[in-house]
Amino acid sequence: MKTPEFPPNEVARLQTLRSLDILDSPQEERFDRLTRMARRLFDVPIALVSLVDDNRQWFKSCAGLSVSETGRDISFCGHAILGDGVFIIPDASVDERFHDNPLVVEAPYIRFYAGVPLRALDGGKMGTLCIIDDKPREFTEQDLGALKDLAAMAERELAAVQLAVLDELTGISNRRGFMTLVGHAIRMCVRQTMSACLVFFDLDKFKLINDTHGHIEGDRALATFANILTDTLRESDLVARIGGDEFAALLLDTPQSSAVDVIARLQKRIDEYNHKSTRDYKLDFSFGVVDFDPDCHLNVEALLADGDSLMYECKQKKG
Repeated sequence: MKTPEFPPNEVARLQTLRSLDILDSPQEERFDRLTRMARRLFDVPIALVSLVDDNRQWFKSCAGLSVSETGRDISFCGHAILGDGVFIIPDASVDERFHDNPLVVEAPYIRFYAGVPLRALDGGKMGTLCIIDDKPREFTEQDLGALKDLAAMAERELAAVQLAVLDELTGISNRRGFMTLVGHAIRMCVRQTMSACLVFFDLDKFKLINDTHGHIEGDRALATFANILTDTLRESDLVARIGGDEFAALLLDTPQSSAVDVIARLQKRIDEYNHKSTRDYKLDFSFGVVDFDPDCHLNVEALLADGDSLMYECKQKKG
């Protein structure tokens, strides 16, 4: 049996998946409708909307299957998200990657598998829409087109979920998405005794930009700051626009003392942008940095509140 490899963008992919807050959520008709359609259309016993988590595949919809998840190490969908097209196994019992897989030699006795990767808005592959048969079969071009159509419908439903947790202007997480992501992250930090710190940002004199140049220019300033912020931080750091001109970032495996270097890099990039900019205003920011302390920060709100308070002290000192 061949265990599926991890995609090159695994860290960002999992971050996007968890920001959707869809794992272990209740059944939804909009997804169940698609798997019912797939079973009927292809006359197969099983159709799934499968989401590939770090160590499992969890089924948002599972028509014809009594379990809600299986291990990622034995999943067919873990292989499917490594490619761009439809992943097809005509007969798993004679495929060296799967012939001794528990899902093949035991129930549900998979023989045929066809799965289409489901992409999020950032292009990351969250999982698949797949069909499974306990008999070998071939797939026609017409079949391929129909399965891709169903997968496109599933992607639109995932996009609707994702848009609810993304900030439309900047494309990064909104407050709701950030709260979900940070909730997962700080629980992981507690389990693994990992450090983390939160940085709360506020753009200085943003109201003046809006009042002087209009809201379109204000939006451009917000989007520019978001781009510089995400480019400065690591892929594993969690970044969000909390609201208005306020942003936040959770830096994983980073104590407050090390965050000073991160802030210095950000300030350097902001200074470089201001030096090259032809606009008659400059971007600047105030910030507050707070170490995550599980004894003090019982929830994400408490962590944000401490960061906000420290940011306000910084802004007051600037005058």
